[in-house]
Amino acid sequence: MSFSFSSLPIAQPQEILHDLLPFMLIHKNGRIERLALEETIPPSTDHSTGVRSKDVQISPETGLSARLFLPEINTSQKHKLPLVIYFHGGGFVVGRASGTLFQPFLNRLAFEANVVVVSVDYRRAPEHPLPTAYDDSWDAIKWVVSHATGNVHEPWLTDFVDFERVFFGGESAGANIVHQMAMRIGLEHDELVKLSGIVLIHPYFWGETLIGGEVVADVRETNVMGNLWRVSNPGTTGLDDPMINPGSDANLWKLGCKRVLVTVAEKDLLRDRGWYYHEVLGKSGWNGDMDIIEAKGEGHVFHLYTPFCENALTLFKTLSSFFNEIK
Repeated sequence: MSFSFSSLPIAQPQEILHDLLPFMLIHKNGRIERLALEETIPPSTDHSTGVRSKDVQISPETGLSARLFLPEINTSQKHKLPLVIYFHGGGFVVGRASGTLFQPFLNRLAFEANVVVVSVDYRRAPEHPLPTAYDDSWDAIKWVVSHATGNVHEPWLTDFVDFERVFFGGESAGANIVHQMAMRIGLEHDELVKLSGIVLIHPYFWGETLIGGEVVADVRETNVMGNLWRVSNPGTTGLDDPMINPGSDANLWKLGCKRVLVTVAEKDLLRDRGWYYHEVLGKSGWNGDMDIIEAKGEGHVFHLYTPFCENALTLFKTLSSFFNEIK
């Protein structure tokens, strides 16, 4: 979501345990008040792109589900399509796969890149603290790729997906999840997941020591970035935990893919973290191809709010090229 603190209501400190504006307020009586990204939309056929969407349940036990996006299929088309397993943003605490903000973006991504998209509806903190979102995301990945062996039959996956071209993508906290899932593949040497590459859009990483523009940013904004992590992961070792600060991860070079695309926005508080990730991954000994692009004059996840602006159109073209380049 876009960070905007200037017009937010002032919380009464005697009532609030955790002030995580603009995302949420956690009251001392235990009430959780989510303030963003809660509006949802049912799956549908998008008339401007022809992309169809539907919801599927992955685990009845945990309630884990996903929303699938399928572009129009040319009946004369012989080859199957790349797959993008997508993780939405929202600081681990807000946002849903069925969110009204994400639906238009994923419709357009499926259309422009001609890919099948699986958007994972992982459980959120603080009710389900980390590593729940990571574990849900991993379970969703395993469910999706199990279709390559024919053990499960969701026709949009078995009939249309090329499981030799699987990508992970996400923005903000979702980009953090993307990185963690790629690390899990690299550390576990998982042979079933043939990960072609990952896309991190405005990734939510942080650290104990402020860097770049964070040093001069509004202290309220920087505090929220740190507090979001602590609330989402109460068992964390701190802001240099490798899960929030990849630069402190001695295993970073084991990232389990050969291609990485990072995108950042000039006016985003998280901009310098994206550049830092690019830098430390390049120095880690990881042997892969990496690129980073910056959208000038834009803020955090601008493409969700202004999907037809020039920088958003450039982003769609970049993503389409990344997912369709044969390596």
